[in-house]
Amino acid sequence: MSQDVMPSATGLPQRRELTTKPRFSDKVFRGIVTTGGLSSLLLLGLIFAFLAYQGFSILKMEKFSFITGSQWQVVLNDSGAIDKANTAFGIAPMLVGTILCAIIALVVAVPVSVLAALFLTFYAPPALKRFLVAIIDLMAAFPSILFGLWGFFILMPSAEYWAKLLHKYFGWFPAFKMEVPIFTRSPFVAGVVLAIMVIPIVTSISREVFAQTPLDRVQAAYALGASRWSMIRAVVLPYGRSGVVGGAMLGLGRAMGETVAVYTVLNIVYQVNWHVLVGAGGSVASMILLKFGEAGAQEVKALMAAGLVLFLLTLIVNSIANAIVAKSGGKGR
Repeated sequence: MSQDVMPSATGLPQRRELTTKPRFSDKVFRGIVTTGGLSSLLLLGLIFAFLAYQGFSILKMEKFSFITGSQWQVVLNDSGAIDKANTAFGIAPMLVGTILCAIIALVVAVPVSVLAALFLTFYAPPALKRFLVAIIDLMAAFPSILFGLWGFFILMPSAEYWAKLLHKYFGWFPAFKMEVPIFTRSPFVAGVVLAIMVIPIVTSISREVFAQTPLDRVQAAYALGASRWSMIRAVVLPYGRSGVVGGAMLGLGRAMGETVAVYTVLNIVYQVNWHVLVGAGGSVASMILLKFGEAGAQEVKALMAAGLVLFLLTLIVNSIANAIVAKSGGKGR
């Protein structure tokens, strides 16, 4: 908003004229921001269009069995062409593996992230808080391959021991049942590695939500004689519950789309596996990485269709998470 003051003939300033006409710099800034936002949407739309164009023929051929089918085989006839009658593409085992690893990651990551966020917000000294926040932000920027190598060489022996304990004491639970005692490179190990990758995301979002707790509610709880932990249970956690759920779902989207780390620590086997401790499983992203190098033209289209399914699944999860975070920020519950 600009204000123009013109002197009058008597030397006194005239009444100021208020105008809502934006300045040139405001127009330039608005144009840059609008272009950036629209370019992001355009890029997202182009990715969707490319995957849909490449994978449409496979989706049309397989229909809903592409999601529910458990076979991925390419059969060639005598002339070397693909035998469409016997060729089948189904990603059900990889979808199950994707969801299973992501759920394990959330079960491990969310409690740790919430406790870390509460510590940083209400207990940590300022100097320690700044240091830990910097470390958490740095962890979020680590390449996936570093987490995968760390999980393979450092975490896997300890995770196998934890898996054996789970099987020993909770083997009666179907998810922990094992017919073959192979604990190496299991969905459990992959889920723990994904949890380490998800923790910075959930911690950062939870910390921001907890820090927005209205001060009057906090002071009212203290005035009624509540301790710090009682105040957290009665005020902070109810206020930030939706934000934590939104952060967890953003972490879920990251876990479902992870490729290299899962490929490094998980034994890719194309079969439906609901047993989290068995060394067999996979994910859609790791399957694409495994098969893309030696795939023919038809199989590449099938991999593009699998990428489209994963793209839509991740987009839906992130959209729900953004809606939940926006709701918590607007209403505080």
